[in-house]
Amino acid sequence: MALQEDVKSYDIRTYGCQMNVHDSERLAGLLEAAGYVRSDPGAEADVVVFNTCAVRENADNRLYGNLGHLASVKARKPGMQIAVGGCLAQKDRGEVQRRAPWVDVVFGTHNIGSLPVLLERARVQEEAQLEIKESLEAFPSTLPTRRESAYAAWVSISVGCNNTCTFCIVPSLRGTEKDRRPGEILREIEALVAEGVVEVTLLGQNVNSYGAEFGDREAFSKLLRACGEVDGLERVRFTSPHPRDFTDDVIEAMAQTPNVMPSLHMPLQSGSDSVLRAMRRSYRRDRYLGIIGRVREAIPHAAITTDVIVGFPGETDADFEHTLDVVREARFASAFTFQYSKRPGTPAADMDQQVPKEVVQERYERLVALQEEISWAENRALVGTEVELLVAEGEGRKDGATRRLSGRARDNRLVHFGVGETAQADLPRPGDAVTVVITQAAPHHLIADGVAGDAAVAVASTAGTTSEADAAAHGSVSAIRSLRRLRSGDAWERRQAAPAEEPPKPSVSLGMPSVGVPVPLPAAPTCG
Repeated sequence: MALQEDVKSYDIRTYGCQMNVHDSERLAGLLEAAGYVRSDPGAEADVVVFNTCAVRENADNRLYGNLGHLASVKARKPGMQIAVGGCLAQKDRGEVQRRAPWVDVVFGTHNIGSLPVLLERARVQEEAQLEIKESLEAFPSTLPTRRESAYAAWVSISVGCNNTCTFCIVPSLRGTEKDRRPGEILREIEALVAEGVVEVTLLGQNVNSYGAEFGDREAFSKLLRACGEVDGLERVRFTSPHPRDFTDDVIEAMAQTPNVMPSLHMPLQSGSDSVLRAMRRSYRRDRYLGIIGRVREAIPHAAITTDVIVGFPGETDADFEHTLDVVREARFASAFTFQYSKRPGTPAADMDQQVPKEVVQERYERLVALQEEISWAENRALVGTEVELLVAEGEGRKDGATRRLSGRARDNRLVHFGVGETAQADLPRPGDAVTVVITQAAPHHLIADGVAGDAAVAVASTAGTTSEADAAAHGSVSAIRSLRRLRSGDAWERRQAAPAEEPPKPSVSLGMPSVGVPVPLPAAPTCG
């Protein structure tokens, strides 16, 4: 898009968990409210904002490497500004400006609403601005938002964390847990649905401790049930819970509320009781497996995912074998597996018996191989089953070449489905719902391809019915059994009709898989 000379462009680069991705939507909303516009893909923006993560060890190197690259860009682009915010900025504070003195603004996790003011102050005063607050300045939900998806949205129910896990720096950077009132959350959800959103993901560092601040231990299960009463809301997800606080009323609410999806992310971190004790995780192996068992009893087809840290200080071969045993018994649909990363400022960083890198690597490879085997077996068991997908935007890298689109099943599995030679006007849009039959399985995704001669591949839509013969006339058979054109697809189409308003995909790295917007997947593992 061509910009007027007095209009400044911005680019936000996001690292880390879903909390950061959602914060970046707020930062985009703030900048646009202040008169900035999103830069074109590949263009040199007037303002570059890094929303950082401090959870993993390579976060520092990644940030400072990118800042170093931008130093030369800024030198030849008068007026360009660089801002660094998020968890790493909260942790390092003045260190960012010491190592990268060309950075104009450094702000923390508690004052993202200050960014436009800080940028203007840096411009007028011609000197860098550092502002780090020690407590939350404004709940993020009160700030303007530029949401990345027309059909799915993050909704924060709390910020901060009251846990004291010895490996995690998040509580010291985001503060203690602050809960939103249920009515405020539901009003936001209803407003989103009115705009065309059909899927929301409830966000919190520990969602099922929600309500502790106002004294209601069943507040989270009540919130899930209340989401079930929102007309037009088709899918509800949440991330991440903590095994310590996960109670049976939440399981019952999940099972009894039709629009709460049969998927659960339940961080394990370790299958060894001694390691869990050292991590200061207030549950043990048997309690964890008991939760998994009760979820499967109430929701037999639930897909359960997890986080596992390998090589925590003091982890022995026997401890690691206990972890493998839990993985075998739990049979997770997938797992986010991480090698322990020492983070200054956490108790674990100063613990004795740090595990040698080569031992951690060997254990990590064994764990990944085991989980790949389990994931593949669990996915193969779904071949031949019918699933409903919410069609996604940009999920599959090879979709164009394979004549496939992609979507998420109710259990959150990624499915690539064939559309054959279906005319462009008849294709489902991101935000529409399709029903397909799974024909192939891989460890990380499923495939649904049409099979000539199978009468079930006819496409039925609200506009009418397309026969198998009609589909075959296009040159191949679509895998779509039925198509529901939803308001969320209409909302996506409206965005496409106004390309100047449509933002490009955000850059997401350091722990966030780039599989769609927003990605309804677990946050970085050390946050749960």
